[in-house]
Parts: sequence; C-alpha cells; structure tokens
Amino acid sequence: MIEAENWNIITTVLIIVGFGFSMLLWGIFLYFLFISAFGWIKRKEIAPSNFLASKRFAILIAAHNEEKVIASAIKSVKKVKYPTNLFDIFVIADNCNDDTAKIAKAEGVFVYERFDSELKGKGYALDWMFNNLFEMENKYDGMCVLDADNLVSVNFLMEMNKHLCLGHEAIQGYIDSKNPSDTWISGNNSIAFWISNRLIQLPRYYMGLSCILGGTGFVVSAKLIKELGWGATCLAEDLEFSLKMILKGKKVYWAHDAIVYDEKPLKIKQSWIQRKRWMQGHFNCAGRFLKPLFIRAITKKDVIAMDMCIYLTQPIIVAVNGIGMIGSFAYLLLTTMAKGYSLTTLMYAAITLGFLYVSGIFVFMEGKLTSKAFKHLILMPLYNLTWVPIIIQGFIGRNKNVWTHTLHTRDIEIDDLKTNK
Repeated sequence: MIEAENWNIITTVLIIVGFGFSMLLWGIFLYFLFISAFGWIKRKEIAPSNFLASKRFAILIAAHNEEKVIASAIKSVKKVKYPTNLFDIFVIADNCNDDTAKIAKAEGVFVYERFDSELKGKGYALDWMFNNLFEMENKYDGMCVLDADNLVSVNFLMEMNKHLCLGHEAIQGYIDSKNPSDTWISGNNSIAFWISNRLIQLPRYYMGLSCILGGTGFVVSAKLIKELGWGATCLAEDLEFSLKMILKGKKVYWAHDAIVYDEKPLKIKQSWIQRKRWMQGHFNCAGRFLKPLFIRAITKKDVIAMDMCIYLTQPIIVAVNGIGMIGSFAYLLLTTMAKGYSLTTLMYAAITLGFLYVSGIFVFMEGKLTSKAFKHLILMPLYNLTWVPIIIQGFIGRNKNVWTHTLHTRDIEIDDLKTNK
C-alpha cells in the first residue's frame, strides 16, 4: 500500500501537472481566439480585373464512382468567366466501376482512367496525374484541384489568376456548401465550414501566416509541384502538402471570393466516417511533422511554423472541451434533479446561448443566416459533441491509410444556387 506521505506527494504532483496542462490548453484556446479576431472585419481586396487573364490552368477533377454528380461539376467549370483557351479540364476516373468516365467523356473533357488496387485514394491519384501533366506538350501555370461533387463560382479562375500574378504559389478558395438546408447534419457541417473560413483561414491570410489547403477548391503552381513534388498520400493529403510547404519556408494563401460549393453529408453515419478520416489524417500528419515544424520554429524563428504546431493541437482542444462539456451537463442534470434549478443551471444555459449567439453572428456576417441555418444552429452543440469520439477514433487509427469514399447524390446545377459570383 502507498503510505500517506507518498500519497500526498503523488497527489500534489498530479495536481501541478493537471494545472499546468489546463493552463497550456487555455493558452492555446486564447491564442486561437486572438487569431480569429483578425477575421472579424473583411478588408478590401485588389480587384481581379486589375490583372490580365494570363495564367493557364489545368483543372483536375478527382472522381471515384461519381456518375451522379460528375456532369454538373464539369458544366460548372465550363461556365467560369475566363478565356476558354487558358484552361483545360481533366477528370481523373480513379478506380471507377461505374459510368463516371463515360459521362465525363460525353462532356468533351480529358479523361484519365487509373486502376490501382494497392495505392488507393485521392493523394495517389493526384500524384499520378501531376506526373502525366508534366509529360504533356501543353504547359500550365496552375494546377486547380476539385472534387467531383463540386460547383465553382464564375469568378473562380479570375481570382486564382490574380493570386498567381501576385506570385502566390498555393491558394485555397472559399469552401461553401451546395446543400446546407438538406438536413441538420449537412446544415451544421456547412456552418462549421463557414465559421472556419472566417475565423481560421481569413485571419491567417491577413496576418501573413499560412492558411491550410482544404482538399478541394485550391490551386498550386506547376513550379511548386515540380520543386517539392506532390507526394502527399495520407488520408489528409491537403494538410500534408501544406506542412511540407511550410517546412520549405513557403505558405498557403487565401482567396475568400473564389468559391467552391461541395456536397455535405446528409446523415450522421456519412458525416462520422468522413470526419474520422480527416482526423486519422490529421493525427498522422501531426505525428510526422510536429517535431520538424517545432525545430524549424525555434532554430529559424519561424512564426508560421510555430503557428502550424499550435494548429495541429486543435483536435485535442476540441476533445478536451467536449469532454468537459459532457461532464458539465451531466453535473447540471444531476444537480437540477436533486435541487431544482439553480444559479449553476442558469450559468450553463447562458454559456450555451452565448455560444449559439456568437456562432450566429459570424454566420450572419458571411451572409448565410437563413431560417434553416438558425434552426441548425440550435443543434450545433450536439453536432460539436460528436467530434469527441470521432477525434478519439481518429487518434487510435492515425496510422491506418485506408481510404473511405463519401457517397455523393445531390446533383445540383450551379445555376440552381442563389449565389454565383
């Protein structure tokens, strides 16, 4: 048995460690809050019309069994306001066993079919396609990556042209939703992206830090791919390449007005599988890149690298806060049942309402606060709590690299959307 004196020492050490960890988490939380403040007010951007449409784009649409949505994606790209001789559309039909390739060919675009039973996933497909492009006679300035369920705003390529003309080598566009009103899951997923765009991506761009590639709706220069190689093949290939760039002293820029609309999952199971895959890739990248990023941050006094070190801890903050929220609500329920409503009850109710109020403000600032969005906001705390087990599962499965496909069924045309800049 542990003697009383030793037990007191152990208890004291645990309290000190727990307090230190708590302070660290609060410090990181306050850092995120500080960063987000720079996105509250949008700045006036240089008009894309100030730059001649001169950059040539290869539009890569990654598709795995996407026969229901691929035609709409292609038609959307064809409608962009950009010289048609300055962009080509390539569909990567990756391990398809449906009519994706056939439908894409009927739309008159270049179709490259890839079959590989071992190297599965979007990262491998992009790596393969980049190599094909570099062997072609036609040369491109920018490689634009889209998913088969995407629709793009008509100004998308003009905005990206502007950034390439400014010398920016990697640019992430605004990831919006084409079906935010379908279900409470698609609604809350949409809200999460709107808030992320405004409070994570935009402020980092304004502060001169690096944004993060979001898997779709981004452009990387051909020069950058040739210099670094793609080689990003984990379940979060977008984050992986972003971190590779930062280790080389480069960064990702942000195009708030270059909008790509994607299909959000309709059901909790679909959303769960998708987000678990994101977290597996996130933790895989954290395990491989956190140490070299930290070393670069210290030895080279690289603020961007240090910011990414902190960013990689974000899921831990979400999980800890979620667990704390669950414990708090359990305590609230028990005390309310035992003693009736109390000051504690009112306090937790105020915190919840405050969270919804603040979230609603930023959804409103993005011009997205519809009656449906307001209803979805009410369920957002429940949606956020589902992140806790998802993050835990993602950490446990961080070394697994099995790609899981998200089924897309919402065949919406770009003209059906109310906003198409």
